Amino acid sequence: MSRKKVYASVEIADREVRLAILEVFEGRINVLRVERVACQGVVDQKIVDEVKVVQALRDALNHAQAALGFRIERVLLAIPSVNVRRTSQRAHIQIEDGTKSIRLFHIQQGYSKVIQKKLGDDVELVNTNRISYRVNDEVFDKMPIDEECEDFYMDVDLLYADKTTIYSYVRCIEQANLEILDLCLDSYAIAQESAVQVKSEDRNVVQLDLEANHCVLSLFADGKLMSCANLEKGYNSFIEELKTKYDLTDDVCFRLLQNIFTADEEDAGDVIVYIEQQEDRRVEISSKELMETCLPKIRSWIDEVNKACEPIIKQKKTLYVLTGKGADIAVMKSFMKQFNSDAEVYLPQSVGARNGAYVCCLGMIYAFDDINKIRHTEQTSPNNNELEASIDSIRQRSRSGEGGFTKKLKSVILTEED
Repeated sequence: MSRKKVYASVEIADREVRLAILEVFEGRINVLRVERVACQGVVDQKIVDEVKVVQALRDALNHAQAALGFRIERVLLAIPSVNVRRTSQRAHIQIEDGTKSIRLFHIQQGYSKVIQKKLGDDVELVNTNRISYRVNDEVFDKMPIDEECEDFYMDVDLLYADKTTIYSYVRCIEQANLEILDLCLDSYAIAQESAVQVKSEDRNVVQLDLEANHCVLSLFADGKLMSCANLEKGYNSFIEELKTKYDLTDDVCFRLLQNIFTADEEDAGDVIVYIEQQEDRRVEISSKELMETCLPKIRSWIDEVNKACEPIIKQKKTLYVLTGKGADIAVMKSFMKQFNSDAEVYLPQSVGARNGAYVCCLGMIYAFDDINKIRHTEQTSPNNNELEASIDSIRQRSRSGEGGFTKKLKSVILTEED
């Protein structure tokens, strides 16, 4: 019988730390809590102030733990797609126990062999990319448990990332008194949530993870992550001119970008969309000024993406998928025809996390749940004793009539007759 499991995932992103706590049951995910805490400790995907990052992690955890009633002890951690490399390894597994059928421990044996592969002194293994199985000349994408054979092969694609970056991110987690449950490349995690990996079975897919100060371009083909490149311009570049001119905060800048609703400057009016009283001046920004400043910058950014991906477009039918926090800028949907191939915007649809900022945190859960079918570890994120106590408390309140959504709803709708 399936058991509900609770996992916490962390992404240390541009300008903020993101935390998602989710319940997994029979392949379905329920969002229990999400947190975002502003943090200036990361520049160009590098930790520049460990103290600020650790404090933001602790703040996010404290908020979530206070709301949920149990401590988080272990987390899944996203690793930036820096210096990403991949390699394919094949393991030959012979079934020598007389059963002549594949068991889980045979697959675990093959998996343990391939992950020993070292690719260089400057990179470390982060996670698997794709695993396929060849049994009796037939290829399986899922584990061929109970298939009868004398031997079989495992073809495993492995993903590596920058060693220095991994160690600096892991150290922040440890300084926050947390354990690492597993690591996952952020671009791979996003593809798990957005189904980019599946979409790439019959075409190339370029995943655009648009964040504040950068955009990671990830190429997927044949159901695998092939390569990653970093465009050092994020959505902040769209509004940098106004930010500098009026000394605006990052939050204000992002809200202004979210208030652009058309991709045509001619539709702009003189209506004031933002007012701020500063010490020495009054700031007023009109819709016209906002659009005339930002829209050309967005077009320029798309031109850079088109130029970088032109060789890929010429090779094969290609789809762009825009995601990340920048996907929450509504006007980006109006620019999809500006790309030199088909393009779409992806935003998560999970209740409680319908925000582009959480696409990586959500995807990490799917990635871990998938590889854990091989590892078969029972470890989860919470302190189990406190989790059980919290669940028991909720059940007790429900039975006593103090809680429960149905009772609360009845109290609102129904009234006693005089």
